[in-house]
Amino acid sequence: MCDGRRKVKICADPSRKRSRMESIMSRKLVHTPEGVRDIYGDEKAKKTVVERLLHEKIHSCGYRDIQTPTFEFFDVFSKEVGTTPSKELYKFFDKEGNTLVLRPDFTPSIARCAAKYFMDEDVPIRFCYQGNTFTNTSNLQGKLKEVTQMGAELIGDDSVQADAEMIAMTIEALYHAGLSDFQISIGNLEYFKGICAEAGLDEETELELREYISGKNYFGAEELLDRIHVKKKNKELLLKVGDLFGTVSILEEAKKAVSNERSRNAIDRLEKVYQVLCDYGVEKYVSFDLGMLSKYNYYTGIIFKGYTFGVGDAIVKGGRYNNLLGRFGKDAAAIGFVIVVDDLLAAMGRQGVVISGIDSYVKLYYTEADFREKLQEAKHLRASGKNVELLPSGQSLRKR
Repeated sequence: MCDGRRKVKICADPSRKRSRMESIMSRKLVHTPEGVRDIYGDEKAKKTVVERLLHEKIHSCGYRDIQTPTFEFFDVFSKEVGTTPSKELYKFFDKEGNTLVLRPDFTPSIARCAAKYFMDEDVPIRFCYQGNTFTNTSNLQGKLKEVTQMGAELIGDDSVQADAEMIAMTIEALYHAGLSDFQISIGNLEYFKGICAEAGLDEETELELREYISGKNYFGAEELLDRIHVKKKNKELLLKVGDLFGTVSILEEAKKAVSNERSRNAIDRLEKVYQVLCDYGVEKYVSFDLGMLSKYNYYTGIIFKGYTFGVGDAIVKGGRYNNLLGRFGKDAAAIGFVIVVDDLLAAMGRQGVVISGIDSYVKLYYTEADFREKLQEAKHLRASGKNVELLPSGQSLRKR
């Protein structure tokens, strides 16, 4: 209570307290949540240009645009599909009580869409897409929770030529966008799966081992194999997988290391893909990694990632997923890739790559006396394809 006596130093003023809280909230609301950000000005202009250039190259190879919803039913990205773990999904409910998620990944959405609208198609289908994905992870390590992706999917073609087309198109798209210093690393999950089958590992153990090896945690992998008493020969083969990377010559070493037909067929496939990539003339951008084991369990064979300087993670991720469409009722082979546009831009910026083709703007200043004249000039310039900004001059400009 405020009674005017000296012992009461501050009178409670509800209006001042409310004003102070509103000020705090106002300052907070101008910031974005952790893991997302605003993109504007020159950065947004560069992003628009790079997206256009990537899109041009993908379109030139016969791929057509497709757009899927930003959110889908939870089951499209369920554990059985083999995509992002449930704990990393943004989940919410609609008024009917259905569990929905913001898409963390485009591929299952494309597979669902293809199964729905192209069920009876028996010729290859080519899609390209662009949009944002959302991953609710607390272990950011500088990564964004919302990123822009652009990619392509080739459905209904299980050939070596389809594998090579995807990889070559990835290389050509990155180069067309302005990146010249990068490497596409190619693996084949069938090589690892062949060794696992020979060792008698069940699916759950295989997935656990895959996580250890892909994370380069060989101590964890060795401990797992010792715990389930895997034979010494098979154990050594599985632990060696992570060391099988390099130029095309590593494929011969990888083939000699195994005796099971499944793994040897995987190497044969990689050798054939490499020959087609040579026909494309892009082999200098290619290396091989038999220890590449994606966290997405829907991948079934050829997988690949793109790396460059300036970012710590792959800017391209792709691979074959021959069983995924079957989850939605259409049996069809498929392969695809995605370019993480935000990471590509970050790498280009740190490498000093000049992005040309950014729109320029003409500034026209007017006064009250010549406004109509300047407006007509602006309309004429805009009709000729120029970007024109009408600005008040003199006193009007200072008051703006």
